[in-house]
Amino acid sequence: MPVKPVPEGYHTLTPFLTCRDAARAVEFYKTAFGATDRGVMKGPDGKVMHAELKIGDSIIMLSDEFPEMGCISPQALNGSPMGLHVYIDNVDAAFDRAVKAGAIVEMPVMDQFWGDRYGRLKDPFGHKWSIGTHVKDLSMDEMKKGMDEAMAKAAQKMPKTA
Repeated sequence: MPVKPVPEGYHTLTPFLTCRDAARAVEFYKTAFGATDRGVMKGPDGKVMHAELKIGDSIIMLSDEFPEMGCISPQALNGSPMGLHVYIDNVDAAFDRAVKAGAIVEMPVMDQFWGDRYGRLKDPFGHKWSIGTHVKDLSMDEMKKGMDEAMAKAAQKMPKTA
């Protein structure tokens, strides 16, 4: 049988995170998001060269920083331009667990116009996460109407400029 181009258990897109103190990140993701450890390979210096975790049905990979190889964390960059989204059965419980594990709230959990109960966090390693539970199926027209209403409310709260 020929080798599969996408290995068994993986999806076409697999995030890879660079973390300052990847061993601690592995433990954080296990506590905060219920990740299961699929293996950690350390180099001779004890740094994590490659680790794999599974959150729900998805695998993420991570390593320590290796600046000499271009692998730097969001902390080295003073932020991250991207984020990861996790769909989970109980967003409120998962969000609370992540905050108790050390995540910083960027947006509390709320019902959103697109049909998700949703909140955003930043983990202790600088990575941005959004967590949601899909609670309502909506058509594109219903979502557009909800977005327009949300934007109008936001505009009313903005200070008026001369």
